[in-house]
Amino acid sequence: QVQLDESGGGLVQAGGSLRLSCAASGRTFSIYTMGWFRQAPGKEREFVAASTWNGFNTRYADSVKGRFTISRDNAKRTVYLQMNSLKPEDTAIYYCALSPTYLSYNRITSGGEYEYWGQGTQVTVSS
Repeated sequence: QVQLDESGGGLVQAGGSLRLSCAASGRTFSIYTMGWFRQAPGKEREFVAASTWNGFNTRYADSVKGRFTISRDNAKRTVYLQMNSLKPEDTAIYYCALSPTYLSYNRITSGGEYEYWGQGTQVTVSS
């Protein structure tokens, strides 16, 4: 099994920054995709960003392009989400997810393609 542990959430003012981390433990995979999703109160879960293990396929939601950056430390089995210029509408629980496959450009945004999920970390942006 795989365990994903997110950290780095918190309360920040609009315009501020946060960096989320997601550390994977347990079973290892030579090929994988890791992504970030979020769910705001009363809304459905939505895709935020994702990247394959080699970085060849990286994709962002339109709402976060230019503000968020996903990065990986494969040796540490950790994926990061640097969030800058935060807005109140970014307030949500952020979830890390892992697929033990290479997800294509079209599939990488679908939550159903990911097999493992973290518990989530709360991000609150005040206006």
